[in-house]
Amino acid sequence: MSTRQGAAGVFRIRSADPTTAECASVSCDLTAIASEPGVVTALVIAGVVAFVALTYVRDAKDECRSERRRVLDERAAFEEFADRISGLDPAPASSTAPSFDGPAAAVRPVSAVNGGNGTDDVRLRRVLAAYRDTVMSLPHYREEYDETISESLAAELGPDTATALASNGTLSAGAQSALVRRSRRAADARSSLADAIDAEIDTLSRYENELTRVDRRRRRLIEHLDGVEGDQTDAAIDIWQRLGGLEDDCDEVASERQRALDDPPMTIDDPGEGADRQSFHEYLYGATEGTNYPVLAQIAEIVEEIRTDRDRVAGRVAGGE
Repeated sequence: MSTRQGAAGVFRIRSADPTTAECASVSCDLTAIASEPGVVTALVIAGVVAFVALTYVRDAKDECRSERRRVLDERAAFEEFADRISGLDPAPASSTAPSFDGPAAAVRPVSAVNGGNGTDDVRLRRVLAAYRDTVMSLPHYREEYDETISESLAAELGPDTATALASNGTLSAGAQSALVRRSRRAADARSSLADAIDAEIDTLSRYENELTRVDRRRRRLIEHLDGVEGDQTDAAIDIWQRLGGLEDDCDEVASERQRALDDPPMTIDDPGEGADRQSFHEYLYGATEGTNYPVLAQIAEIVEEIRTDRDRVAGRVAGGE
């Protein structure tokens, strides 16, 4: 689920199944999220335990930490590539074509830039070796993209990159400058993305704490009612009302989360022709095996427990226990 960045400074993401559009209201969120097969299964299981395990939020935090590590690995790879290219001696200006850094050109399948085979130019071989040993050496790049060096260069640093290198047959001063500049831009973009993921992890931790407190209060209310001796009617009515207040608290948390979904910290764009923009949260959770909305799914699970408890308490009142 790692990002890809084109020459325009936007991200490219490996293909994933289309995700469900975000809900426009809290009621839509809780109804739709709770109806997902994974959530329904969890709710059935949750009914036989005394507490909600907050699995959705905790799994989301693990996913974010893993993605952040991969993004930082990419940042380090592009920084190292830029450093290695800046240290090379470019070919004399008289022996090269004009530099590139304008509008993207079409990529031509030239064997000289396709892994380094067939080129005798030592400068070009060093460029390709540097890219292979840095960016292309990342394990998740091979697993997710399975691209040649020319394809990866075009996707990450602009389609005119491979074309210019192949046309010149060497490393010109202009090409060197553009490669270094674009690589550092790619590294900077990943720094920004890592910061956004950090903020999401902090947000998930805050939601985890808030929802843990809600679930703890729910369980303590039921335990208190179970400990009341004699006529429990007055206590049951009070507990029933307090449980309703906890559901209101969940609605407030869900509304806050929905506002965050509607106003993400960044969008993740694919520079490819006709590509769709993805929100930050779709990028993080859209390609995972779990729900696309872990916080809302967690709230739905807790609300289901609260409603189940309220029904049981109401039954006690009706039965005069």
